[in-house]
Amino acid sequence: MARNNWHLPWEQYVETLKPHERPMMPGSPATPDHSWPVRIQYALTGLLVAMVGSLGNAAVTANIQNLQGSLGITITEAAWLPVAFVMTNACMNLILVKFRMQYGLRLFTQIFLGAFVLVCAAHLFVDNYQSTLLVRAIAGMAGAGLSSLGFLYIIQAFPAAHRLKGLIIGIGLASFAVPIARLIMPSLLQLGDWRAFYLYELGMCLVAWGAVQVVKLPPSERLRVFDRLDFLTFALFAPGVALLCAALGLGRIVWWTQAPWIGWALVGSIVLLTAAFLVEHNRKNPLINTRWLTGPDLLRLFGAILLIRMVLTEQTSGAVGFLTVVGLGPDQLHGLFVVILLSMIAGTLVSAFTLNMEKLNKPIAIALALIALGAWIDSHSTILTRPAQLYFSQALIAFASAMFIGPALMIGIVKVLTQGKQNLISFIVMFSVLQNVGGLAGGALTGTLQIVREKYHSNQLAAGISALDPQVALRLRQLSGAYASTLTDPALLNAEGAALLSRQVTQQANVLAYNDVFLVIAVIAALGCAWVTVTHLRPRWKARRDAKNNMTDAAAQNTATQAAAVAAAD
Repeated sequence: MARNNWHLPWEQYVETLKPHERPMMPGSPATPDHSWPVRIQYALTGLLVAMVGSLGNAAVTANIQNLQGSLGITITEAAWLPVAFVMTNACMNLILVKFRMQYGLRLFTQIFLGAFVLVCAAHLFVDNYQSTLLVRAIAGMAGAGLSSLGFLYIIQAFPAAHRLKGLIIGIGLASFAVPIARLIMPSLLQLGDWRAFYLYELGMCLVAWGAVQVVKLPPSERLRVFDRLDFLTFALFAPGVALLCAALGLGRIVWWTQAPWIGWALVGSIVLLTAAFLVEHNRKNPLINTRWLTGPDLLRLFGAILLIRMVLTEQTSGAVGFLTVVGLGPDQLHGLFVVILLSMIAGTLVSAFTLNMEKLNKPIAIALALIALGAWIDSHSTILTRPAQLYFSQALIAFASAMFIGPALMIGIVKVLTQGKQNLISFIVMFSVLQNVGGLAGGALTGTLQIVREKYHSNQLAAGISALDPQVALRLRQLSGAYASTLTDPALLNAEGAALLSRQVTQQANVLAYNDVFLVIAVIAALGCAWVTVTHLRPRWKARRDAKNNMTDAAAQNTATQAAAVAAAD
């Protein structure tokens, strides 16, 4: 469709579109048949916009200790920075979808790209913790808009016959940000600490802004869709999700039973989210269709999404944490993250080009099986394990992380298309919340389990150490010998040897604890794989059983008919 028709009113423009070129719903752009050069422009613009929206948070999460030192803040204060991003990012889709429907894509694009430019520029002038925290929260809101915008651009790059592939690739782009951030951050930090990264992010954002001004999205239908109760729901839902994110993100750091505010945050989250769902449950045109979302098929899907997001923290928290414990720095992990990035790209492409709408549960089961295998391999790590020994297992997990998300999204979209397009907002909101909350819940699970098991193994190892043991005494002398040239006091030498031995015991306990975490994740993923597989095969088993019963009934009826005929002849 020629671009010179885009200026027409929507009612006239839509008449010029072929059936496959019309948007799926209001707020989504039309998908006219572009030329291949234009499709390539849309693909590059979508990739750029998607990376801009997710790279900043990935960089903060991957280098939180460095940022902590740069700002001069505590571990707890630093943990709030990525949590603040997730708190605002998780619930913004509740409003963004309707905003696109009512005000159109152009205003949507200008607001969120403009907001992100301001956020990136603000980082250059922010030098205190409070301002940085506010900027990260605003970045979460802008990032949600940019993720949607990048997704819409990617879809334009694919012809109608392959549009589902574009949908899967578009949704998977955001996951590339974490390995990319791990690869580029060490060099940027060496150039000029965090200011160098903020300049880089601002430059990318300005390029993206220029790109969307040149490569515009096709028009979309606009309707008045906002209702007064939508804002009441958002006022209840957003703080409820924010409190839940805060509790999950900070619980293992301040410790669950030591900080009373964790309990109050969870209580507040339950109350607010319950109130929001009660409001929606009794609405005629709900923003969140609770009756539809609580259907058995969707509950199983949401359970699978939450489960996979939780076990995927084996890579983002578990493996990286383990390698940090054994003394490796960011520069020594480059090879590992190159492998992870390539595996994610491969997983996304395989998911897109092997898509089978009749077997959408199958890739989810395969992803869980790969995660289980990778985590089980990692559970045999030792204090001598290095990144090269983790390439295969982490490649499996990275491949699985990219492989599952497309089919999971397609299951929901199929439900939306067959059961009413008005449920799209409900599905997108729950999908986004589960992605964000699942990641935080997985981090909380792995972090808490690692701390508990480290204390256990420390006690077990320390209980077996006695100064009267000749081997222990020899080890103490070897360790203290490193200070023999500088310390002459025997008591101080023994104290230094004991301190070194204690650190080695703690390090070994941490390694054993991470092995326990990996093993637990492997078991959870294996059980999830079995559950999804049974769910996938149950309809086939039922169909075969019904067919067998029908054949038996038909044979019995045929026998009875023949017997009756013989009796009549006699």
